[in-house]
Amino acid sequence: QVQLVESGGGLVQAGDSLRLSCAASGSVLSFDVLGWYRQAPGKERELVANIGRGGTTNHVDSVKGRFTISRDNAKNMVYLQMNSLKPEDTAVYYCKGTSPYGNVWGQGTQVTVSS
Repeated sequence: QVQLVESGGGLVQAGDSLRLSCAASGSVLSFDVLGWYRQAPGKERELVANIGRGGTTNHVDSVKGRFTISRDNAKNMVYLQMNSLKPEDTAVYYCKGTSPYGNVWGQGTQVTVSS
């Protein structure tokens, strides 16, 4: 089973940028959809953005214009470029891969945005 490992989180100030990376142990093409989710303390995990096998992307309204999901099939990587970060973006960010065989989650990476 392909595993996913996130990296790139950290502590930043409001208005800063971060790029999260998700490395797959095998081919990302084994997944129909790859997505980034986040979970803030006391809240449910929510979708941030996803990208289909063909490159079609979807970003939730709260991050549109600030975050961009992308994938590099040759490197088996998925990225989340986060610009103009806000304190409300503070959460643990997870990478998720969806295939006909089920879902695979990464372990998460913490993003903390100070005001």
